[in-house]
Amino acid sequence: MSTALSHLGSVTSATKDAVDADPHNALVVFRASAAAHDAVASTVTLGKFSVEVDEPPALGGENTAANPVEYYLASLLSCQVVTYRVWADKLGIAVDDITARAEGDLDVRGFFGFDDSVRAGFGEVRVIVKVTGPESRERYEELQEAVDAHCPVLDLTRNRTPVHTTLETA
Repeated sequence: MSTALSHLGSVTSATKDAVDADPHNALVVFRASAAAHDAVASTVTLGKFSVEVDEPPALGGENTAANPVEYYLASLLSCQVVTYRVWADKLGIAVDDITARAEGDLDVRGFFGFDDSVRAGFGEVRVIVKVTGPESRERYEELQEAVDAHCPVLDLTRNRTPVHTTLETA
């Protein structure tokens, strides 16, 4: 067993112990803030990290950074990879390598309000995960089922998440 995978088992075990001791330990709050600049760009702060966000020229930007829906795809893919690693470890499924790619179809009529019957977000997202290793296809399908049931970003997509927005003015 690799050091990385044994580390995941230790993290999972320590987290379970902490949550068993006090269920409030299961609740985590993640925070982000954004500041607009240029036409449609922004700088997003995520803890001690920051990322730039922009749009392509067709959407009013200068294409200096990934756009929000590309960051969504990145979030989904990175969450899939993490969840595959954690659940492979948890289920004792050997994995040599994991790669993933995604694409999403977005109809800009929804974003621009040209047609309010068209949703503003992706109409469909396609994800392809490639897992290599010594296990049978059935074991990797078992792993995929666990990932599909436990990936937080996939859950955000598949299930309605309440979002409450408060407008502050100066």
